[in-house]
Amino acid sequence: MKRFVLLAVLAAMVSAGIFHGVPAFAKAPGDHKMVLILPGPINDQSWNATNYAGLQAVNKTLGTKMEYVENVQASDYESTFRNYAERGYDLIMAAGTQFDEPASRVAPKYPKTVFCVVNGMAAAEPNVMPILPKEYEASFLAGIIAGHVTKSGKIGIAGGFPNKLMIRLLNTYEWAARIGRSDLKVARAYANSWSDVALGKQMASSMIDGGADVLFFYANQVGLGAIQAAKEKGVKYIGFASDQNNAAPGTVVASVYFDFASMYTWAVKKYLDGTLKPVVNEAGIAEGIVKVSYGGDIAPAVREVVTAAEEAVKKGHVLFFLSGYPEKP
Repeated sequence: MKRFVLLAVLAAMVSAGIFHGVPAFAKAPGDHKMVLILPGPINDQSWNATNYAGLQAVNKTLGTKMEYVENVQASDYESTFRNYAERGYDLIMAAGTQFDEPASRVAPKYPKTVFCVVNGMAAAEPNVMPILPKEYEASFLAGIIAGHVTKSGKIGIAGGFPNKLMIRLLNTYEWAARIGRSDLKVARAYANSWSDVALGKQMASSMIDGGADVLFFYANQVGLGAIQAAKEKGVKYIGFASDQNNAAPGTVVASVYFDFASMYTWAVKKYLDGTLKPVVNEAGIAEGIVKVSYGGDIAPAVREVVTAAEEAVKKGHVLFFLSGYPEKP
């Protein structure tokens, strides 16, 4: 009799969601109302396209029916969050650090909705649960490639906005590039835009005219303008965030990108099983999120250095790696 009473109590606790990781009132993946908010177009061949690919993977792999809305302007972030929360959406994802503050302001009013900012840095109980790809790990690999590719010893780098994550990313890139070229000179700028293609081309042209022969832009559509300038002026470009090699073959000599198909699947699965936390949930090289795609111009010796760097990051031996690769192979 005691055994039956215990089982009954345990069943009641499970149904109430008292055991961590067992969601109360569980429902099928396709029954959860989900949406992804994108600040730009899904065909930008960079950040927005990468996130959209993650959405597609989630729907295919997990059987969800996540929707998306693209080209949402900064002035509409909060109203877009409120719109979907008012309509009873269970999970609202938003692609970009710029959504942190709007999500934090709106979330307390809608405790039944989970707000998940991709690249987010602001978590809050009970329902603000960002996921953060370790972009600085990816820029570490991209910088290594740039330092080995440059012939002039000068490279140009640019970010969308000088926020904390972007500064760390570009600092890491510059630091890593010196592995291949210790006397490296770097021209750095910020576009203060994610969408101005013409500005990207202008900024890139200025860097090239100043002697840069390798470019790296992490600024969404702004980077497309930089690729155009690189192609026209015959210099190399390192792609980032998504595989941009096909955007300009021969110009984009390598891309370091994020496997957001895996990251989105990982994050949404955790949401579905009730284990996504109101903390900054991070993933990078060790978690299989960061990938490298090479064009034909990257020498095998350089690829070996990048592979060694990946292994060093996985094992936490980056400083040991640096001591072993002080110069260009």
